[in-house]
Amino acid sequence: TARAVDDQYYRLVTSAFLHGGIMHILFNMYALYVLGPSLERLLGRLRFGALYGLSALGGSVLVYLITPVNTATLGASGAVFGLFGAIFVVSRRLNLDVRWVVGLIALNVVFTFVAPLIGAGAISWQGHLGGLVTGALVAAGFVYAPKARRNLVQGALAGTLLLLFVLLVWLRTEHLLTMFGGYLNLR
Repeated sequence: TARAVDDQYYRLVTSAFLHGGIMHILFNMYALYVLGPSLERLLGRLRFGALYGLSALGGSVLVYLITPVNTATLGASGAVFGLFGAIFVVSRRLNLDVRWVVGLIALNVVFTFVAPLIGAGAISWQGHLGGLVTGALVAAGFVYAPKARRNLVQGALAGTLLLLFVLLVWLRTEHLLTMFGGYLNLR
């Protein structure tokens, strides 16, 4: 049978734990250090872990869907952008001032598109956008779930997103296999 990238789907997850240099990991880990503890405190460990993991995967899935197949991407930026989206949603839910979050997101989006133009290296806007949207969706499901069915709604949301990601990856893989005659090897 045909195998997409030698069946290495795990790379959609493990790429979030690799970085392309010291500055790359420092930026991502600083953002995690600043945003992570407050979100974990507000959401709880399990929900925070689901938020982080789904955001990382959401970034990877969008990269897989729309980035040329010979483009290598890596880093925790999708997950970090997911935290940006989540802190915005959670702050809105708590009626907090969100101007600083909007500024943070805007600054990072601008950097995403300007950095390659000034020679600061390529940045995956697809991974950033995928993580941002996923993080906002997950956080919305977590903080707006009705109290009486909170765990059920939150679990269903996380499970549904995971299934959606699997379906999208499967569809993209089938498309690529059709394009490349049934076998895809990117080495």
